[in-house]
Amino acid sequence: MPSYLTAPRSRPGPRRRSLLAGAAGVASAALLTGCTDSAGSDADGRSSAARRLRARAAEESAELLGRYDAVLAAHPSLAGRLAPLRAEVKKHAEAFEDGRAPAAASASASAAGSRAASKPSPARSVASDPKKAVGDLAKAERELADRRGAALVDAPAAEARLLASVAAAGAAHAYLLTEGDK
Repeated sequence: MPSYLTAPRSRPGPRRRSLLAGAAGVASAALLTGCTDSAGSDADGRSSAARRLRARAAEESAELLGRYDAVLAAHPSLAGRLAPLRAEVKKHAEAFEDGRAPAAASASASAAGSRAASKPSPARSVASDPKKAVGDLAKAERELADRRGAALVDAPAAEARLLASVAAAGAAHAYLLTEGDK
């Protein structure tokens, strides 16, 4: 054994820090690649499906908003209870419409308006009993939340997050509407 100090032997191969830095770089590159929506020719199909999904969800939210308006028109005494929920449903419709091109949104809105004017909507008929009218609203909220939950399976990521959020809000609305009766 020598009486003088020697430098510690360096191990052959990469150091731990360089391995961790490389692994972190590869992992972040993989995550960023997985989050992009441009996967070649399939991107057009997915964006088309996303537009259709958003358009349908916006139409359904607008229909539910019409139900709230009809109940509020028939039973003004329910305004304090229904107004906050109606405002949220309006925000949901707007959130789904934000994904559309402005021309498509206005064309769809005018088409929906002409369809509503041309045929009577079953959503516009309101029960004469306020409790029954609120129960019908709760049922509509619950059914729509269930449909949106089922649509999550085939939805693209961004639309799935929005659908899940709005479906959860719809389920909460249904709960709040039925809780007032107890």
